[in-house]
Amino acid sequence: MDNKLVPVRKTNAVLDVHRRLIDRFDPTAQVRFFDPADFPWAAELEREWQVIRGDLDVALSRRDEVPEFSAISSRQKEIADSRWQTLVFHFFGRRVNANCERFPRTSEILSRVPDLTTAMFSILSEGAHIPPHFGPYKGILRYHLGLKVPSGARLRVDDQVRSWQEGKSLLFDDTFEHEAWNHGPGDRVVLFVDVVRPLPRGLDLFNRAFFQAAKHSPDVREVQMKASRAGRLRSGRS
Repeated sequence: MDNKLVPVRKTNAVLDVHRRLIDRFDPTAQVRFFDPADFPWAAELEREWQVIRGDLDVALSRRDEVPEFSAISSRQKEIADSRWQTLVFHFFGRRVNANCERFPRTSEILSRVPDLTTAMFSILSEGAHIPPHFGPYKGILRYHLGLKVPSGARLRVDDQVRSWQEGKSLLFDDTFEHEAWNHGPGDRVVLFVDVVRPLPRGLDLFNRAFFQAAKHSPDVREVQMKASRAGRLRSGRS
């Protein structure tokens, strides 16, 4: 594992209250990795993984047109360098039409995932390292479907380390400290999906209202706008 600085969780009064409510009332609040078998849509994505992989191969054939994550999201510049690229289909509830239209098979498969908020191809070049950090929002769960997985790729969430497998699922809570690295050989690519976290009813209503407010934030609008622009350029539209 790479040498690293100790990460600091960025404070935000509203997010802190939201996280404390989930910590108190959600019995799964301290779970790091979830069992994908508890989420039927995960098995459906696994059944379709080769279709999704086919679209990924098309995207990678024009690799230089896939934007760096830090180029479409200013918030990612602290942890993302040129070796982390993303092709975004949805971001925090906002659809990137150009990419969904370019890859209709993957887009249709994603439409079957209940409460999907974010979806993208997440591409780590050989030698890439996403340093330790904390996700800010405990109202979602993060899902990865392995699409291209070299032997030297790993994911750590808190004190638990897992490896991806092609066609298989990992589901975790990204508000715990986590990092990823790819020692190769070759790229590591996953279908990266966020879904609304299942919660007790009262807390679920609060979480969904909170999400709707966050959906209209400048950070979310920035990603949708820049990912859409990159998608239009890739498809030859201005």
